[in-house]
Amino acid sequence: MAEWIYEAGIGEARAALIADGAIIEAVVEPDDGGVRAGTVLTARLTKQIVPGRRGLVAFDGGEALLSPLPSGVTEGAALLVRVVREAIAEPGHPKRALARPAAADEAPVRGPDLRQRIAARGVAVREASPFGPDLLERAGWSELLDEAASGIIAFPGGTLRLSLTPAMTLFDVDGVLAPAELALAGADAAARAIRRLDIGGSIGIDLPTVPEKAVRAAAAQAVDRILPQPFERTAVNGFGFLQIVRRRERASLPETLQHDRVGSAARALLRLAERTPGAGERTLIAAPLVIDRIAEKPEWTDRLARCIGAAVRLRAEAGLAISAGHVHAHPIAR
Repeated sequence: MAEWIYEAGIGEARAALIADGAIIEAVVEPDDGGVRAGTVLTARLTKQIVPGRRGLVAFDGGEALLSPLPSGVTEGAALLVRVVREAIAEPGHPKRALARPAAADEAPVRGPDLRQRIAARGVAVREASPFGPDLLERAGWSELLDEAASGIIAFPGGTLRLSLTPAMTLFDVDGVLAPAELALAGADAAARAIRRLDIGGSIGIDLPTVPEKAVRAAAAQAVDRILPQPFERTAVNGFGFLQIVRRRERASLPETLQHDRVGSAARALLRLAERTPGAGERTLIAAPLVIDRIAEKPEWTDRLARCIGAAVRLRAEAGLAISAGHVHAHPIAR
């Protein structure tokens, strides 16, 4: 029986849909992710980018591209908008949030958070505590984060290599199986990874080239069996390429981890500190950039200290990799 495991972590909420001991879907929602999708708020039109069709609006907490523009709205005017996609951080060129005009019967409201979204799915939700069994880790949480951060995803007989591009998320399928067998196994593995890593938007899967139309059709059908609707896809073309388009309201797990490696490492270190056994003071040891990120948020260490009932110290070590943070638990002085 499937169930959601939810953690209200320090700096982020996280959840995983687990069935038969394995993670089927996973989501991480950083606390500083900006205005959530589904939020209805008052904004001000600051610029018409395409007159009558597309513009830029500003509001408390950010800005968004608005389309379509309501007729008669001029620059400087206030209007009610609904955020349909959250802002997505990308190196060098962050994607602004997307919005549309709110309906006449809509009122200002905050978009649902992660806990509310998974509760609405109709599947049981269990809230995990840092003092009980690590239910996420038991199901392979660390391995999942490694896949999202590295883009390397192994499956029997092959490997997926995930690449984030401004236009789409790409999967390259490689392996030692015969081309037809690899195409089928690769399509299956890619579809499972898309769901597991919460990937939306435009997605490309580059499968081995196979001449048999029946094999290409079977590869596409593997995607249909695994990915829940709604989504659209093309057929697998003669060069082995299949494109999928899924609804996209926020950053995927690979985008969250790869576009903010320091922040992700900082939040992972806090999670580790919550679960490090001991009764005395805890020292969080990590690369300077990670320690600086934690120090910028004193509410994080304050919450950690309350959670573990002990003082928290930070120590930067220049030789450590971003992901190599660890925690030292001091004995209680007698």
